Amino acid sequence: MKCTLPCITPRLVVREFTQGDHPQLAAMLADPEVMKHSLRGVCDAAMTQTFLDWCLRCYTTYGFGPWALEARSSGELVGFCGISPELVAEQLETNLGYRLARGFWGQGLATEAVQAVLSLAFESLQLDSVVVIIEPDHPVSRRVAEKAGFLDPQRMVFHQRQIDLYRMKRQDAEF
Repeated sequence: MKCTLPCITPRLVVREFTQGDHPQLAAMLADPEVMKHSLRGVCDAAMTQTFLDWCLRCYTTYGFGPWALEARSSGELVGFCGISPELVAEQLETNLGYRLARGFWGQGLATEAVQAVLSLAFESLQLDSVVVIIEPDHPVSRRVAEKAGFLDPQRMVFHQRQIDLYRMKRQDAEF
């Protein structure tokens, strides 16, 4: 599936964030369970605005960033999934990140979103590789990454935390 934005999947619309997404995004980022594995921790409204502004700058600067995930059936904000530049072990990488509101967990939506974003990254944007950073004690995120084809992680320290760094190269991606 070759995607361009907005990218339509069976259950999601992958699109750029807008300022109008702030209320639903703020509610999601304020949930301690959703933010358990975030480097930033729980976000208040101001921190959410900072994140949203950064996403919008990423679109302008790089042509990609964390994208909003909208439920096709209801228009509700499901979460986000996207790619952004990240300095990892002194190397600039393209990092895949995803986070869903708790009400959407366990439905396969993260996997659906990751597959769409990888299509955007490799087919539309022609990126050479994408990494995903996962804490070792986050099995759900690990399963999402592995279902998408990320294998053989490298254990390292990132922002003073143990992480597993997975890498996928364009030539290894399957769509």
